Formats: sequence, structure tokens, C-alpha cells
Amino acid sequence: MKKRITKLMALLLTTSMLVPMTACSTSKKSASDEHVLNIWCWNDEFQSRFNDYYPEVKKVSKDKSKTYLKDGTVVKWTINENKDNNYQNKLDEALQEQDEKDDNDKIDIFLIEADYALKYVNSSSTLDVVKDIGLTKKDLGDQYKYTKDIVTSKGVQKATSWQATPGLFAYRRTIAKQVLGTDDPKQVQEALGDWNKFNEVAGKAKTAGYQMLSGYDDSFRVYSNNVKQPWVKGDTVTVDENIMNWVKQTKEFTDKGYNNKTSLWSDAWSKDQGPDGKVFGFFYSTWGINFTLMKNSLANPDGKAEVGNGAYGDWAVCEGPAPYYWGGTWLCAAKGTDDKKEIKNIMLKLTCDKENMKKMTENPDIQDYTNTQSGMEEIAQDPKFSSSFLGGQNHVALFSESAKKIDMSNTSKYDQGCNEKIQTAMKDYFDGKVSLDKAKKNFETSIKEVYPNIKKVKWPKD
Repeated sequence: MKKRITKLMALLLTTSMLVPMTACSTSKKSASDEHVLNIWCWNDEFQSRFNDYYPEVKKVSKDKSKTYLKDGTVVKWTINENKDNNYQNKLDEALQEQDEKDDNDKIDIFLIEADYALKYVNSSSTLDVVKDIGLTKKDLGDQYKYTKDIVTSKGVQKATSWQATPGLFAYRRTIAKQVLGTDDPKQVQEALGDWNKFNEVAGKAKTAGYQMLSGYDDSFRVYSNNVKQPWVKGDTVTVDENIMNWVKQTKEFTDKGYNNKTSLWSDAWSKDQGPDGKVFGFFYSTWGINFTLMKNSLANPDGKAEVGNGAYGDWAVCEGPAPYYWGGTWLCAAKGTDDKKEIKNIMLKLTCDKENMKKMTENPDIQDYTNTQSGMEEIAQDPKFSSSFLGGQNHVALFSESAKKIDMSNTSKYDQGCNEKIQTAMKDYFDGKVSLDKAKKNFETSIKEVYPNIKKVKWPKD
């Protein structure tokens, strides 16, 4: 009996000791149990738009890795640079592990680009922004049609964007005066209104001591956005005639010295946009003009962006020989998220709220072309709106016209690989290292390596 009482006392003592330990453990868990919303992207562009324009933001951490919302939610940013497909590779790996993660570790929102949008739109990793997230057709009604078409498959829209990215031709005013005798956008557009006119002006530019374009890739997007068929049907890659028109033009420009033999994003290409550049102009979309071109135009990148700093103010834009778009960023809601309500609010405020998006466009430090048709029409007609970088021009007026002409009907999930590989294969041809037939063979080999399901490549007139 004494032994039984002793065991009972020992059990009670052990239990009494565990109670405060358990309470302490529970308290510690509650204190650190933040509600986390995970957003994945490849740079800080959307992060800055979110922090500056999402009305629910309370504060941002010093290192910007976290954004704290008014309701207590902590937005955690994961940014993986999109070099050599690094962003997509890490994103794909994380999405495959989504079901195994705790709610606070799951991806809630991730961003995608146009070139590989359909890869995720056609996957089970993304949610329907209408049926699953709760956006209505009325909410999305003011957005540009092409920005919805590009992320829609079988009638289901899987993403939404705060920006539209129609393209224009940006040119140096001083060079235009030397070559054409005018820098007036309407007169320059008349001179460059189709490819035959554009090529003719390239010859005049050369005679005057300038190059029409910087490198091999500059006009590619304008041609590739105006193809008559998608890259792939079944197991066959079909190279559109318009792609070969780009090859023909670029070879001619290279041989005649109408370009500077640079490659997109290279140091030489960026330098051609600077104050000492001798290039007539560059094909750029909205983000490219307001950020890349402007930054490259400065003599002192760390100085104030204003007239007097390099070529700032010596640029203008016209529509160019054909309508096109370049780039764009879309928000996807990841399957498995437990934050549908918050995601809906983010999508509403940042991609559907006309007044909020107009603020982004009207901000002189941003002037992003936002995804509100009526909002951009209002700014296009606003006599007070202008870009000091573009010499006082209202570029939104031209962008709004270009955006109406964008056709995304031939987009496919193979766009990124085909676009990249055709440019790579043709570069050796432009440089005179291989024949055109050899360049074609090299493209066929490389595209079948990227997409093993491809059995045949069909060229125009085959």
C-alpha cells in the first residue's frame, strides 16, 4: 500500500511539473505564430508597387524582406533572380512540395512573365481568379483584353496584372533632326510607318554617321508579335515567315553597318543608349522606356534624373512600323494557399482599382502604364500629363493606341524556348560564321533538346 501511494505521488509530481512547461511552450508558440503570406518574384518591381500602393500596408522591414499589413499578416518576400531560368527552377521545385508544407510556408502568390505564362496557366499549380479567388467579370472589365487573353486557357483566367506593356519606338531627338530634319513624333512616325520606310531611313542614318539599331535582337519582338501562327502545333515547330523577315532584315543591317552588332542587355547595347550613343532608336515597351532606357541615358547614373544629365530629355517615342508588346508581369494565386481572401483584395486593389493604378502612372518617378483602359484614356487626354524624359511628350497617348492593336491569339507555351533559340542560332549567321542553312540546322537541334516532344521543324516554303 505504501509503495502504491509513493508511485501515485510521483505521478502527480511529474504531472504538476509538466503543466507549467506545457503552458510555457504554448505561450511561446503563440508569440511567434505569425500569419504569413508568401510572395515569390524575380526582382523588386512588384514588391515596390505593393509596398507603395497596397492600402493595407502598415510598415516594411528595414531589409524589405517583410511587409506588415494592418490586420497582422506578415508578407514574406522570396526573390530569386531570373537568370538561366533560376527563378522558374526554384519556383517549380517549391510548387512540387506545396502539399507537404505548413500553411505559413506555402507559396500564396507567385509572379510570371509573358514568355512562359502558359506553362503555369495550363498547370494545376494556379487557381482560377474568378471561380477560386472571387474576382468578377465586372472587376476585370476595364483591363486590356490581351492581358487577360495571355493568361486564359479554355475560358479560365489564371492570373491578373497591374500593367499593360505595349511597345513603341524610342528615338534620339538630336539624331532624328540630323537624319530626317525633324524630331516631331508625328513626322518621325510618318517616316517610319512600315518596314520598307524604316529600312530606308536606316540607310539615311548610316550616311549621316549613325546606326539605325544597336544590335541583332532589337527588332525581334516587333516581328515575333506579328506572326500568323503559333510556334508549335502537335509535334511540329513552324517558323513563321515574319520570323524569317526579321532574319533577312537583321542580316542586311549587320552587313551594311546599319546596326552596332550588339546583343540585348550587353554592356555595349546599354552604352548605345547613353549620351555618347550613335544609335537612332530602340524598340521598347512601357517599362523599358521608363526604367531601362532612362537609366542608361544618364551620364551620371547616381545623379538626379533630369535634363542636363546625359541624354535625359533628348528622347521621344512614336508607334514605329508595327504594333507589339514586350514583357509584363502577372500575379498567380498558388494552389494550396489559405489566403484567398487576402489575395482577392490584393488583386482588386493593385490590378482592378482604376484610381489606385492611375496614381502609379501619374507618379513622375514611375509612370508605369497600368492595366486600366479608361484610366489610361483619361491620362492620354490630360494636357497636364507629360514625361520630362521624353522632352515633354505625353507617351501614354501613344501607348493607349498601340495597346488596342495587340493580338495574342498565336501565343503558345513554347514561346520562350523558340524565341530564345532562334535568336541564338541566327547570331552566328549574322556574324558570318555559318551559312543560313547551318544556322537553321543548329536551331532544329537546339529546339529538340529543349522540347523532346518536337519531331519536326518546318520552315517557310518547305
